[in-house]
Amino acid sequence: MSNGSAKAAPRITFAPITVNNLGTVRKLNSVLFPIKYSEKFYSDILLPEIEDFCQLVYYNDIPVGTICCRLENKDNQRVLYLMTMGILAPYRSRNLGSQSLELVLAAAAARTKPRIDKIYLHVQVANDDAKRFYERHGFAEVRIHKDYYKKIAPHDAWVLEKVFPHDP
Repeated sequence: MSNGSAKAAPRITFAPITVNNLGTVRKLNSVLFPIKYSEKFYSDILLPEIEDFCQLVYYNDIPVGTICCRLENKDNQRVLYLMTMGILAPYRSRNLGSQSLELVLAAAAARTKPRIDKIYLHVQVANDDAKRFYERHGFAEVRIHKDYYKKIAPHDAWVLEKVFPHDP
């Protein structure tokens, strides 16, 4: 016999970053990351061509995280750089980071014009948990970027990347 108190499954949704929710992104970033992002960062994440790769993460309609990428041209390749990804501490270990990353990876793999060849990111060398998280999602360490972080120690970062296989 049910007394009607069964809990509904949490609703995890995503929304593109827009001028209207940019304030929320700023607030989340100020809590999630130890650095202050430039105005250029915030104007760049509003560019239409990266809408699929810059998302707000909602848990039961509460904004709890962000994922922000930019497109780059490197060595005759179209590359996606994962600039930031973070989930507020009380909402971690609920699969939100994995779902956010999978959303962006699926969008990147599906992009045909222009096709995206790979995605890469930096992880502070002291952050073993983050490195393992990305490795579980198919990323591999390609090098160490010395003195990548100026204002936080350790200053070095692992560069992790994932290549998207394309048919010839």
